[in-house]
Amino acid sequence: MKKIAVIGSNGQLGNCIRKIAPDFENTCEFIFTDSQILDITDENQVNDFFYDNKPDYCINASAYTAVDLAEKEREKAFAVNADGVAYLAQACADHKCILIHVSTDYVFDGDTNLSYSEDDFTNPTGVYGESKRKGEELALEINPKTIILRTSWLYSEFNKNFVKTMLNLFAQKDQLGIVADQFGQPTNANDLAEAIMNIIETPNKTFGIFHFSNYPETTWFEFAKKIAEFSNSSVQLNPLTTDQYPTPAKRPARSTMSLDKIEEVYKIELKHWENSLEESVKILIQQ
Repeated sequence: MKKIAVIGSNGQLGNCIRKIAPDFENTCEFIFTDSQILDITDENQVNDFFYDNKPDYCINASAYTAVDLAEKEREKAFAVNADGVAYLAQACADHKCILIHVSTDYVFDGDTNLSYSEDDFTNPTGVYGESKRKGEELALEINPKTIILRTSWLYSEFNKNFVKTMLNLFAQKDQLGIVADQFGQPTNANDLAEAIMNIIETPNKTFGIFHFSNYPETTWFEFAKKIAEFSNSSVQLNPLTTDQYPTPAKRPARSTMSLDKIEEVYKIELKHWENSLEESVKILIQQ
């Protein structure tokens, strides 16, 4: 029986893992914890948690994700996304635990027309991306048995995300302007949860950095159009440029990631983002 600690279990990904946990009750025991129970920025709390629970796997689904606010709260972002990750990685190393840490496409600057591979140079454009890159570096340095999963544009039926925001706005507005010159890969957090469990169930682990998302790339504008289509909304969507919609943090223009490595190494079946989105919108409309 594998013992799995899920850190940040009240977030999008954590809730998605919680949802599928019963499917693995014969092989896995889950320990779900959130920031109210375990503050990962407190090294002593982390050490006590690992000493008491002795997990075989630690899924770090916790993160400081306020991309724009991070520009003002640099210390807070680094405390969670870097220091906290280092404490988890050290505890994992001490207890011979495999760390599965979730990172982001925002470690890239997006200044390319190609898809990023796991080995490509990182050059984040904002504090959020910087803090996530630092977390990656510390995790790999401290605990060799670390798997980093970079993902992008995460959404689900849980918590705040772009899809839920759009559905709420569609009900309030006749028209909306959506950025049409930023490219990325929308990812259903339920698919990421399944990929993580697939990795855990794989006998021979390959450690290091992997990219996981739905495919292919699209823009926020096209993403929003599909949300409108699947929800039968009559809202009028107007394309905007990044310059027309300024934000405190600069976003990567094209942060599309290559998915070849995770498909080859872990044999994970990748899903088209439109198919995953349609399933999610159906769930949200029924709620």
